[in-house]
Amino acid sequence: IMLWKNAFDLDAVNAVSKNTLVENLGIEFKEIGADYLVAHMPVDSRTVQPYRLLHGGASVALAETLGSIASTLMINLETHQAVGVEINANHLSSAKEGSHVIGTVRALRIGKNIHVWNIDITNTEGKTMCVSRITIAVIERR
Repeated sequence: IMLWKNAFDLDAVNAVSKNTLVENLGIEFKEIGADYLVAHMPVDSRTVQPYRLLHGGASVALAETLGSIASTLMINLETHQAVGVEINANHLSSAKEGSHVIGTVRALRIGKNIHVWNIDITNTEGKTMCVSRITIAVIERR
């Protein structure tokens, strides 16, 4: 069953990120499933901390990006917008510079005004790097 209310293709989803933090971090959406989204992020000079490992803040930026876009696919864009109100992240492992990580977002609850999403971030071997949960408020467009 298709979760998304708005029809977007990968080109459209990635185009929304032009000239934003998302583009600057190299985050790219790779897959839109019936009830999930997948994005990749490089572990490079833009996303590492001084030990040359993935920066926790970059993981949170990837998680927030996935949750925000997922909510955007669920709402009437002419009248409403999706804004993050709370995010948490547990950093379980690290990724080394020169690799990339993969984030997958799935809904926990989709309400009229509140959406809650789970985001799993793994390395290319499938090992979990980070688990995150974000709450998105659906508000009237200003």
